[in-house]
Amino acid sequence: MLSNSLSVSNTHEILFCLTRAGLGGEGEWSSRIGKVEWAEVIKLAAVQGVLAIAWDGLQKLIAEGKIPAEQQPSRDQMLRWLANIDSIEKSYARQKAAIRKLASFYDRNGFRMMLLKGYGLSLCYPTPEHRPCGDIDIWLYGRQQEADALLREKHGVKIDEDKHHHTTFTVNGILVENHYDFINVHSHASNVEIERELKRLAVAPESKQIDVEGTPITLPAPDFNALFLLKHMAAHFAAIEIGFRHICDWAVFVRAYGDKVDWDLLKTTATQFNMHRFLGAVNRLCVDRLGIDESMCGGFVGEDRALAERILNDILAPEFGEQQPKGNPVKVVWFKWRRWWANRWKHRLVYRDSLGATFVHQVIAHLRKPKSIWG
Repeated sequence: MLSNSLSVSNTHEILFCLTRAGLGGEGEWSSRIGKVEWAEVIKLAAVQGVLAIAWDGLQKLIAEGKIPAEQQPSRDQMLRWLANIDSIEKSYARQKAAIRKLASFYDRNGFRMMLLKGYGLSLCYPTPEHRPCGDIDIWLYGRQQEADALLREKHGVKIDEDKHHHTTFTVNGILVENHYDFINVHSHASNVEIERELKRLAVAPESKQIDVEGTPITLPAPDFNALFLLKHMAAHFAAIEIGFRHICDWAVFVRAYGDKVDWDLLKTTATQFNMHRFLGAVNRLCVDRLGIDESMCGGFVGEDRALAERILNDILAPEFGEQQPKGNPVKVVWFKWRRWWANRWKHRLVYRDSLGATFVHQVIAHLRKPKSIWG
């Protein structure tokens, strides 16, 4: 059953129910659910990046006879929903083809490619092609510059070097981020230490080899992924916002690899860098909302339900929900300043660095690469 610990709307409750079922959990269609505004549910699922997963949950619950016929979506709504699923599946196939093409190029030229986030995480889902994938994140074991030079030389690929911890280019119209650092070491002083730990964990022998249509690709070791996914989620949450799909990513990751993660190491590192409360709250959401067993979270499930509620509410309806303006540089800078100030509570939740020190670091970082201010 759904927990009463978080105050959510009927639309939110339905989304949690569908997503939980879509991830393979027990979906309970609460007797408290009255009239269903399916247009709102579908819109929310799309915004939160779980449209196809919610569809899977809907089909499961209907097949199990748990949703009364009068509460099911209309035929037109189902057809439009299904059309969107088809689009997600086609996008996934395009990304898979781009990954194979890129990995094949690197393999032929003696480069080992590690795939980060995205496609690798999708393999933890019951239906991988229903996890939307955006860009392709890779790490080439310290050979990023050499590999970029080879792409320029052999294929005339334009490489963008204006980001702080990766270069970017496109393959078959899909953006690729080629990391030389896993995180931005210029934005926060503490990130230098975390980056050092990530580099250590990245070369662990527990990394996994997969085959994508005959091409070898490396997926990160569980301990690396645990810290990297946590840090990535925390950084996006503090800087801008995250979607409910990020919580789903963490849930399926701990379900697939929780017994292989060194939770003592993760908890120690999270505490060292002031991410422990965020980690506990995310685990709490996975347990309460997505049915993940507490034992899969290393016994580290936060008891501060008020904090979990605030994080969840910010995911569903960000406290600072304005969209970044385009064009006028002054308006962009003013917007980013106001967003940064509004999100200071998030910063304090996931960083040990002071706001003042962070401001100085970020100003210097933007001066080093001025184009980054518009990203």
